[in-house]
Amino acid sequence: MAHIVTLTLSPTVDKSTTADHIQPDQKIRCAAPKFEPGGGGINVSRALQRLGSESVAVFPAGGPTGQRLQELLTQEQLPYRAVPTQADTRENFIVVDSSTSQQYRFGMPGTELRPEEQQLVLDELKQLATDAEFLVVSGSLPPGVDPQWLTRVVRAAKNRGVKVVADTSGPALQAVLQEGVYLAKPNVGELSKLAGTDELDNDAMTLAARQLVQAGQADILAVSLGPQGACLITRDQVDHVPAPAVKKRSTVGAGDSMVAGLVHGLSTGLSLPEVIRLGVACGSAATMNPGTELFRKPDVDRLYQWLRQTLPARAV
Repeated sequence: MAHIVTLTLSPTVDKSTTADHIQPDQKIRCAAPKFEPGGGGINVSRALQRLGSESVAVFPAGGPTGQRLQELLTQEQLPYRAVPTQADTRENFIVVDSSTSQQYRFGMPGTELRPEEQQLVLDELKQLATDAEFLVVSGSLPPGVDPQWLTRVVRAAKNRGVKVVADTSGPALQAVLQEGVYLAKPNVGELSKLAGTDELDNDAMTLAARQLVQAGQADILAVSLGPQGACLITRDQVDHVPAPAVKKRSTVGAGDSMVAGLVHGLSTGLSLPEVIRLGVACGSAATMNPGTELFRKPDVDRLYQWLRQTLPARAV
């Protein structure tokens, strides 16, 4: 059974292409489209697979797009459990203008997940949680899902001794933090909202994160700082890791890649300073590739070795 389970409540099939020049009111000729499985937890599972960690991706799927999503995952030999739904799975559309290298991302709304389908998802998670060490809850909520429903997911996992990793935002993030998780990965903007302020400097960010930890809302916070890297905060540690300088081609999947690096590091017994550096290496490596492509393992290895040079002496 799975050592790691990922949950994606609003999965997608990402359809990407390139065009020579994008302009209004003109017929735009595109290259042959590329289809890839997408959605927070699914991308985390795909990234974990590249790192050598086994996981099972749980998600709802319906209609022709849902069938295509499952076919794509089968092609990648990624273990999954799909809960059938009445509504069709959504499809996102990404176009890169090759003349400017600018990327246009069209995200379609998630499709409704009915109460009985939500229960099926929860039942599937409870079954898988019997032998799981980590549950990664990642991505947005689809219509029909109350953010408070996520507290049931977190509670069920914790009752079975599973460590919950959360990468979501808004009311969904507030809900899982109220229940308490092992690790949460907000960006600095999301942390600002939780702290009730417009912006946070480094000291205020550390204080806001510590308050969440001390309140029992998370054991570990990995705060994403975008191009400035990330900061890992616990009760007694603060570790700011700068992002390595790389040529960025796309930010799609960078956050999911970072989560995969964090979870892989935790599941393989790395120290927390090593865990956050692996997460930053994975996120940075993902930005080096075009479109919706995730990181390449050799890029992760190279960036991680560079970041290891910044390890505190006691963590080496």
